[in-house]
Amino acid sequence: MTQSFVRHRKTLMKITTVLTAVATLGLAPLLIQALSPTRTDWQRLSDISQIYGSLVSAIALVGVAVSLAYQAHQATTLQEETQRASHRQLVTMALNDPDLMVCWEPMSAEVTLLEAKQIGFVNLIISNWSADYRLKRFNEAQLRRRLEVHFRGEMARKHWQVGGAGWRLSAEAAGESRLLRFVSLIEESYEQAVAAGPPHPSSAYFRNSA
Repeated sequence: MTQSFVRHRKTLMKITTVLTAVATLGLAPLLIQALSPTRTDWQRLSDISQIYGSLVSAIALVGVAVSLAYQAHQATTLQEETQRASHRQLVTMALNDPDLMVCWEPMSAEVTLLEAKQIGFVNLIISNWSADYRLKRFNEAQLRRRLEVHFRGEMARKHWQVGGAGWRLSAEAAGESRLLRFVSLIEESYEQAVAAGPPHPSSAYFRNSA
């Protein structure tokens, strides 16, 4: 079960709780009237009903606010997914057609065509993690663990060596606190990996079948 699903379920539970509370408060005056003795102070009962009516209205407004906030969050998530899918499609087209790769900005370091394609693919992975982290689909501890394993690889380090500065500049330009934190965590993990020793070479990823 993903954290996103759990979070959405909790939100729906909160909305249900609010609606239940509204229904309960709305029925309370009727219950009071039904249980009241024949000789009842109707003025007092009327005052109580007005108080309950005010509470019902207030809680109903809270319920509407919670519902609107949830819908806004869902709309933001959908927009993020749409933008990411569009970006992924453009990158995939370039990876499949080297002639299109020169339509993107040049690399900050000299690389071979194969390395450029590999770096582009790694960037897709990082972009995916960025979206998931910003949407709180996983927490900081989970991201640190992913990055620890990620930077064991040669191309993972090559990608950040070439494109890390670009990520930092983009995050600062966006001014989004969670994106800035995401980049900082990558920088920390990259530096720790470099300090720990050389990466696992790409040529040693797979056993020679010969």
